[in-house]
Amino acid sequence: MAVTFAWDVSTVDTYPTKDSKADVIYNVHWRLTGTDGVNKDADDNNQTGSTYGSQSLDVSDLSSFTAFGSVSKANVQAWVEAALTSDKVTELKNGIKAQITEKVTPTTVSKTIS
Repeated sequence: MAVTFAWDVSTVDTYPTKDSKADVIYNVHWRLTGTDGVNKDADDNNQTGSTYGSQSLDVSDLSSFTAFGSVSKANVQAWVEAALTSDKVTELKNGIKAQITEKVTPTTVSKTIS
């Protein structure tokens, strides 16, 4: 199973002003999606799994502040991954892989008795 991961970090919460800075991002709503490049579902779509959450960012020191208009999704993703820590990101990715594995080779199946 070759899984590729994509972050959606496009929704953020900001302080309109903080320490004379405008639109200071302090919280990110994120979704991490994994796509299996090998296994497909019944409709011939690649199997996927995902998880989501929100991550607070430390805004106590704005000495390396990036103006909102200059912030890229890559910046925000890097901030989220750093705040989560690499161990947590690995745990999230492993959980997504487990979701996909369960779809490909289910360990339980729900059935209806008629």
